[in-house]
Amino acid sequence: MATTAKDLGAFYNEEISQGQIWQVIGASAVGTMIEWYDFYIFGSLAATISPLFYPPGNDTFAYIAYLATFAVGFIVRPFGALFFGRIGDLVGRKYAFLVTLLIMGGATALIGFLPTYSQIGMAAPIILLLIRVFQGLALGGEYGGAAVYVAEHVPDNKRGFYTSFIQITATLGLFVSLAVILIVQNMMSADQFAGKVEGLAGWRIPFLISIFLVGISLYIRLRMKESPIFQHVKSTGMTSANPLVEAFTHWDNLKRVLISLFGATAGQGVVWYTGQFYALFFLQTILNVNKTSANYIIAIALLLGMPFFVFFGWLSDRIGRKWIIMAGLILAVVTWMPIYKAMQSTAGSNVVTASSQKNPATGEIKLTAQSADSSGNLQPAAVALPYTTFGDFIGNSTAWTLILLIFVQVIWVTMVYGPIAAYLVEAFPAKIRYTALSLPYHIGNGVFGGLLPLIGLTVVAETGNIYAGLYYPMVVAGITFVVGSLLLKETHGHRIWEEVKVEEDELEATIEAGEEADDMIP
Repeated sequence: MATTAKDLGAFYNEEISQGQIWQVIGASAVGTMIEWYDFYIFGSLAATISPLFYPPGNDTFAYIAYLATFAVGFIVRPFGALFFGRIGDLVGRKYAFLVTLLIMGGATALIGFLPTYSQIGMAAPIILLLIRVFQGLALGGEYGGAAVYVAEHVPDNKRGFYTSFIQITATLGLFVSLAVILIVQNMMSADQFAGKVEGLAGWRIPFLISIFLVGISLYIRLRMKESPIFQHVKSTGMTSANPLVEAFTHWDNLKRVLISLFGATAGQGVVWYTGQFYALFFLQTILNVNKTSANYIIAIALLLGMPFFVFFGWLSDRIGRKWIIMAGLILAVVTWMPIYKAMQSTAGSNVVTASSQKNPATGEIKLTAQSADSSGNLQPAAVALPYTTFGDFIGNSTAWTLILLIFVQVIWVTMVYGPIAAYLVEAFPAKIRYTALSLPYHIGNGVFGGLLPLIGLTVVAETGNIYAGLYYPMVVAGITFVVGSLLLKETHGHRIWEEVKVEEDELEATIEAGEEADDMIP
């Protein structure tokens, strides 16, 4: 056999610790961050471009339809996880996420060229939906590959710390998407950015930048080598003949998948999307905060919070993964409602309800935030934090209070998300790891988390209760806390290369038993 488990252990403890690990993390993280950027630029521009791809006259419908298209990318992620996870477990981790990078980058760039509804009619939203499907499939295969690739290179006692750099990439991708939007917005007028004047519409530029970013990442990834554990598993003939069947029909593996989903990733998904994406939509659409100001609020809170992914990943190497994740879940559940009420009182727009309203002059219908006057009569809420310059924004105490309220939510995100890659890698055996961990991760994040903005804002539009959108994530995170507290196993300290050795010994014993049986045949 090519290497023994002892050799593999020496590889971890000596070679990787001497410098290669940061190259592995850098190559994986850059590509994954770019894929998250591609995926989230779609959501970051929701308020700006949603009216452009749907029939005019009903902005509420256009916004919700756009969010539904946004959500489709999340719904198909589990299918991408199954498809590319199988490739990753059969062919290799590196090959799988080279393909996902090309699909994601190509799909994102196409949005930058896609004609709007006014140019090609209903073909515009249909093509947009198809592009979003390809984005979701690609991301479904990307994350599992990056997390497994890094985890299979690093020492067992530092897996939480090192994989936390992959965990940063999701938030970093959202941050970069917001930063690019803000830079482009500040380079042109609002009408130029929205495409209301002649020339290239500014909103297209963030999508087109993806071409350049993907080119850089592809160059880096082509120079990467395969994961040492996968190389060992493949060279010794221990790869699974059918990882899908083995992961989801063998009860021991299926039980791990179900517990990981309902005891960890479902709650982690809604905490992630509430603290970052839903917070952005709530500021812009419900509290009527100026779009640019809202982007700055989220971007600054994300920038301040990102180091905590590494902190909680590092901490999980010392005290364990499980209870850090559980603490983040329960803290989110008990604090969301007071935090969002504090956001409402801080914004200054005095919003008390939001509902679909028809403009008597234009006939357009849109979700309108409403405040109450001194007599209790409802009226459209004033724009909060009207953006003038960044200097004025950053010197505004209201802006900093809102940044703090978002920052607290980001801390809960880092608690549940920082350690979870290490947990998922440690929860599943090497030969089905890519397939098995990808499915609960992408159902938890893609379905439970990804549907959150659509569900939340639809409930608000139907009920007029601006806080009703929080009930869904509170229930999901609460259930996950209970299931995880009772059933989730602590994986901290798990030695994945020793697990490979056990499987190797079992395979050798089976082969030897077969050879002995053959020798006994006259």
